[in-house]
Amino acid sequence: MWTLPNLLSLFRILLIPFLAWLLAFTDPLSCALAALVFIIASLTDMLDGYLARRNKSVSDFGKILDPLADKLLVVTALIMLVAIDRPGDAYVPVWLVVVIVAREVAVTVLRGIALAEGIVIPADTLGKYKFLVQTFALVSLMIHYRYFGIDFFVGGMYFLVLSTVLALWSGVEYHVRFLRSLRVGSRLSGSSRRGGR
Repeated sequence: MWTLPNLLSLFRILLIPFLAWLLAFTDPLSCALAALVFIIASLTDMLDGYLARRNKSVSDFGKILDPLADKLLVVTALIMLVAIDRPGDAYVPVWLVVVIVAREVAVTVLRGIALAEGIVIPADTLGKYKFLVQTFALVSLMIHYRYFGIDFFVGGMYFLVLSTVLALWSGVEYHVRFLRSLRVGSRLSGSSRRGGR
């Protein structure tokens, strides 16, 4: 169960309290360090997926732990970005964060229901793209200062809106996949009962 990819997912979860602590400060150094921690965590996400496929160590536990670590990381960052007091207009809209968090909770609950039915729903490609865009968004929003003529906050908000669209889209796809799996399972069970007769 505790393969290297799963340990990397666990490491990503262990980084979350440190990330939250750094995001409690608004000075440029703390913001840059928070962005760096988030980047490191995101890189472990790509690495654990690569190692799991290369070593053929993909497990049902890993299929659950990996997206759970992503969700905890993203939700923590979003909540902290809403909670901190920044000067000027550098704030993240609460409604946008509520939409994203609600989607993450809905997908997590769906996965739990699916698991109770014996169905494992792994992260799909669209969900991975969503996480990648969210990474660009959250890193930019964490930095939020203007460097080299680039307004990181404005760029971060653009990517955050885009990632929200992808999140809702992939959330619908998860529910469709779950319903299809239930339909296939009910057909198979019905066939086996008829065959038993």
